[in-house]
Amino acid sequence: MKKVFAKILILCMVLTALMPSATMAKTTKSSEERINFIVSHDMHSHLETFPKVATVIRNEKKAHEETFVLDGGDFSMGTPYQTVYRSEASELRMMGKVGFDVTTLGNHEFDYRSRGLSDMLNAAVKSKDKLPELVIANIDWDATLADESLKEDGERLKDALEKYGASRYTVVKRGEARIAVFGIFGKEADSFAPESGTKFLDPVQAARDVVEEIKAHEKVDMIVCVSHSGTTDDPETSEDEILAAEVDGIDLIVSGHTHTYLEAPIIVNDTVIASVGQYNDNLGLISFVKKGDGFQMDSYELKAIDGKVKKSLSTEEKVDSFKDAVNEKYFSDYGYEWDEVLAKNSVDFTKIEDFALEQGEDTLGNIIADSYIYGVKKAEGKDYVPVDVAVAPAGVIRESFDKGPITVEEAFNVLSLGTGVDGVAGYPLVSVYLTGEELKLAAEVDISVSPLMSPARLYMSGLQYKYNEHRMILNKTYDVQLVTPAGKVKEIEDDQLYRVVAGLYSAQMLGMVNSMSYGLLSLVPKDADGNVITDYEAHIIHRGDGSELKEWYALASYIDSFDNNKVPVKKYGDVDGRKMQENSWNPFKLLKQTNKFFWMVLAAVVLVLAVIALIVVLIVKLVRRMRYGKYGIRRKDMIFRR
Repeated sequence: MKKVFAKILILCMVLTALMPSATMAKTTKSSEERINFIVSHDMHSHLETFPKVATVIRNEKKAHEETFVLDGGDFSMGTPYQTVYRSEASELRMMGKVGFDVTTLGNHEFDYRSRGLSDMLNAAVKSKDKLPELVIANIDWDATLADESLKEDGERLKDALEKYGASRYTVVKRGEARIAVFGIFGKEADSFAPESGTKFLDPVQAARDVVEEIKAHEKVDMIVCVSHSGTTDDPETSEDEILAAEVDGIDLIVSGHTHTYLEAPIIVNDTVIASVGQYNDNLGLISFVKKGDGFQMDSYELKAIDGKVKKSLSTEEKVDSFKDAVNEKYFSDYGYEWDEVLAKNSVDFTKIEDFALEQGEDTLGNIIADSYIYGVKKAEGKDYVPVDVAVAPAGVIRESFDKGPITVEEAFNVLSLGTGVDGVAGYPLVSVYLTGEELKLAAEVDISVSPLMSPARLYMSGLQYKYNEHRMILNKTYDVQLVTPAGKVKEIEDDQLYRVVAGLYSAQMLGMVNSMSYGLLSLVPKDADGNVITDYEAHIIHRGDGSELKEWYALASYIDSFDNNKVPVKKYGDVDGRKMQENSWNPFKLLKQTNKFFWMVLAAVVLVLAVIALIVVLIVKLVRRMRYGKYGIRRKDMIFRR
């Protein structure tokens, strides 16, 4: 019996030696050095996704110890959660709760201006909640604090960032991996934050400096940039591609700002550029493995945050607490609640991802522009001065409406950007006046300029016009007319002033058309007396209680006013002729109502042709002189003497 047991024992030992043990398998797996990233950007206060985001982060960290979670900025502004941005810092606190390691600032973090950003950072610190680290390497503090108009708020922001623990870069360690992460604020992001009260250094030079500093002082496996600069189809403006090409040593760029959705990464100068879209619709899962002296990308996946992902219940409870705060501190002031239904919708409005991609009228733009006029009329009551035209640029429209009930939250999300002088969420409407000639120019800007810059595409109420794409640029529109609320068409008087309403940001952008075109396009907002407006905030429209009339509230109250609580299909089921395309090579259509730009170009063409003709005449004379001599005698008939 002992011999039998001995033989069995020997057999087991042999089999054990031949089979890879769990311990050996684990050792083999861990011997491959791997660093994993979960990345996001442009989440824009979409905290409703966080219960699922939390699940993905937890599972990835459980499977791979060396997993880092990074964000590329614009984590705020886009849903009602932003309304408690200054007091609750809900976005940073939720990011900390679900496990984000590092984030940076985007232009929308400055929507409440630098003072509002300071308040938010202080509220985050005061909460004592776990928070992500914050990095930004190219704030120009010397220039900011040297400007007397920016100094006070600049010092507040600098102090708030220091209390938060923000830095130019940070080193994060997880497991055996160490990574350095720095933040960059892009040039376009800077231009999109005109009220930031903060000046920035050149992104490329700042990145080059911080990478050199990291290499000199830190021992890390990888260098990562969380950038709010973005990528575009145009190599001349694709800031993060330029950054990767100009700065050596960056292993990964998490590219925010442009909301780009990259199914495969862009690789420039051995730098991986990752972009995953917007609103936490996806998270990027990126894995690097050790190759030689560095790490090389091994896999890149966009993980959809959809119905297949389970929610974290504890995270959902935290989100709900912020939702309660929004109802209490914001919506109650407007007589609304988050989930309150305004009307039922059976109209097939354009999806936001397709909105404003092509020129032409759009019913989503129509209902928003119409709501501005309704909102002003309701706010001003018996003192209402008729609005001739309302303007809604595509760039301020952030969401669309699905079929089914439209809630207060959804109306807010459509026009969720900005803040007013009151420091309260939402851009207010302002009242300005334009001449009839300038209204015609606004139509021309819409048709001729917006194809180059789609956020400038305009949707208007009270104005209709025709356009022909075959006509010369800045001369594409004609038959520009006013349309009264009753549907009556009126001709426009070039020298007459007409009342126009738009959001505060939109009105400011209209006012910049003149300077941005170097005076070529003269579009200058004025007051009712014809005086040029220099302070748009002085022309904000207020409700009866003295509060600012917010864009979103005008839209919500308009939808709330619909008969039978239904969006009128007859009015918004299809376009109604506000922009009428008449592409034609018919000379009459090409030359109808030509404007000053046509004649300017025509004069320039005539001048060029005249110069060319003069050059031809001079060349002919020179050739004749060379061939026949000064007196018209052919050279071969001339007698030459020494």
